Amino acid sequence: MTGPNGSSRVFIELGPRPNEPTQLVRSGARSSYPPDVLARLDADAETVIARYREPDAAATTSRSALLPLLHLVQSEDGYITPAGIDFCSAKLGLTGAEVAAVSTFYSMYRRGPTGEYLVGVCTNTLCAIMGGDDILAALEEHLGSAGSRDEGGHSISTSDGKITLEHIECNAACDYAPVMMINWEFFDNQTPESARSLVDALRAGERVTPSRGATLCSFRQTARTLAGFPDTRIEAAEAQTIGGATLAGLRISRSHDDNPPGSASAADAPGEGK
Repeated sequence: MTGPNGSSRVFIELGPRPNEPTQLVRSGARSSYPPDVLARLDADAETVIARYREPDAAATTSRSALLPLLHLVQSEDGYITPAGIDFCSAKLGLTGAEVAAVSTFYSMYRRGPTGEYLVGVCTNTLCAIMGGDDILAALEEHLGSAGSRDEGGHSISTSDGKITLEHIECNAACDYAPVMMINWEFFDNQTPESARSLVDALRAGERVTPSRGATLCSFRQTARTLAGFPDTRIEAAEAQTIGGATLAGLRISRSHDDNPPGSASAADAPGEGK
């Protein structure tokens, strides 16, 4: 493409990031499932696929079931393996290439072994300005001697299998920057010191509760929930999910009884934690 002045050319390199692992087939990855695991996955897959079956037809909109099925096999293996790709393609009548293309497009599908807790530090614009880069650097130094990097140098996993650390892009929590996510649960307004304390607590086996949401469960349990199976823990049903900063504008609107034309009254709007 040409530059703004129309004379010079700007070359954009397409493809994966230089530090991104590109191989789905790696040493130790499952290539097939044993019969007992396959039977269990088959039953769960039927539950998932049934959500996308038209009531008056035998056919399913199969591609729509692919995303939750990928979470399902990730809950079994901890990442997307050749066995998981083959399972999804067989259940949905897709090619392995089609399944692999989807699994490598979305960053929530892991390409390598993942610890019990996936720790993501946001380094996007606002979190970076507020200290996200410092938090990531502090955790990399803190965990570096206890673990090893993946083949692309993109993430660090501790040798005890507890923690996988990576940087993440914006997760829509800018009002709480800088933010960390652990198994996709939010930890707001972090510092290098608080981040180190968090990973130390997780490695020590302590119960850790996010800023919003229930006590953390494992990465594989989280993947199963993302596949559409309910988290039946009592604390999951009772957990507060909305923080005060998110509702600041709503509180101001309520104080002025200021509602846009045609909107519900402020009194009908949700309150904190609902």
